[in-house]
Amino acid sequence: MGERIIKLPDVGEGIAEAELVEWHVKVGDIVREDELLAAVMTDKATVEIPSPVEGEVIWVGAEVGDTVPIGSALVKLKVAGEATADASLEDVAEEKPAEAPAPAPAKVEKPAASAAPAKPAPPAPKPAAPAPRIQAAPAARRAPGEKPLASPAVRLKAREAGVDLRQVPGTGPAGRITHEDIDAFLLHGPEPVRGGGLAQQTSVTDVKVVGLRRRIAEKMALSKSRIPHITIVEEVNVTPLEDLRATLNKKPTPERPKLTLLPFLMRAMVKAIAEQPNLNALYDDEAGIIHQHAGVHIGIATQTPSGLIVPVVKHAEARDLWGCGIELNRLAERARDGTATRDELTGSTITITSLGALGGIATTPVINHPEVAIVGVNKMVVRPVWDGTTFVPRKMMNLSSSFDHRVIDGWDAAVFVQRLKELLENPATLFVDV
Repeated sequence: MGERIIKLPDVGEGIAEAELVEWHVKVGDIVREDELLAAVMTDKATVEIPSPVEGEVIWVGAEVGDTVPIGSALVKLKVAGEATADASLEDVAEEKPAEAPAPAPAKVEKPAASAAPAKPAPPAPKPAAPAPRIQAAPAARRAPGEKPLASPAVRLKAREAGVDLRQVPGTGPAGRITHEDIDAFLLHGPEPVRGGGLAQQTSVTDVKVVGLRRRIAEKMALSKSRIPHITIVEEVNVTPLEDLRATLNKKPTPERPKLTLLPFLMRAMVKAIAEQPNLNALYDDEAGIIHQHAGVHIGIATQTPSGLIVPVVKHAEARDLWGCGIELNRLAERARDGTATRDELTGSTITITSLGALGGIATTPVINHPEVAIVGVNKMVVRPVWDGTTFVPRKMMNLSSSFDHRVIDGWDAAVFVQRLKELLENPATLFVDV
């Protein structure tokens, strides 16, 4: 038997280190070739590290939440055959090649006179380590009917055993199904449905803040600690806009797909920013410099199974309604399935946040540091509105917008919000260049 050290591979894009967000194995586990060992996070993408060989886990090099440098030892396996050149942990730490251990003296029997000397068998080729697979960060614990989360090796085991993964409760992070879950299912069957009844619950679950959740926490803490927020809430009559949107959506085409409200808001922001370019800016508070951008790069806060991320619609000023809508849909899909690139997730100069139907009456959005403004969309409701003679039903929606009060005065913030209100209540003006 020999030993094999699996190092954290180069995950691309000049990354020097990655955060360990999930272990798929533990010491004592037997892993097969291509079975997942661990998952690491770089920026907002999760990279799963497979095993290039079959063996027994005898050492793991980090804990969940640790930052692991590229090329450092991640897992040590006991494998069939001779020890590899990197079998010594001390040598790995010192970045020196290890010497192969001297073979133990073997008992040699004298061959028969008629027997020809046997040629030594050529050494088996060393299996190439498969490239890391990049996929979406772990999803939240799955709801009924949701696609189960499991590694390819677990799915193969389930197929061979005739097990429907939708019936297997997952005990891994985010509800991931493990080999042990399959074994337990085969042994005990599905969990019985427990009857109702009131009972005291005294358990406490400790959840370590790692990966994307930790990055979100750090970003929000930085924003709230450095930026003095001022928030303005204004109600908008979106009845004309909704009528126009319904008309435009009657005959969708690939070039002009159905529109949500957000492309209209993006176009309104572009026009309002043209009149107040100081809102389309990044504030370097350490250098004392405000970087005003000519290009309007609108970040769209998007809820994904693993947390909130902000894909960016670049150069919204050069896109029409449908151009904004197409790019918005493309980025939202890539963000939710975890395939968005670093370039698609960075570079915003102002942000939109929307909770859709869950948006409430008003919110207090947190600015996406180092930007100086964010526009929040609240839910749309039908309310009676006085038109001067009687109450009439109108579709009303509140905009909740926050501004960096170090850079944006209250008056300028109010002028911006009122301009958005004017453009959205008179949507035909979005198509007029004045």
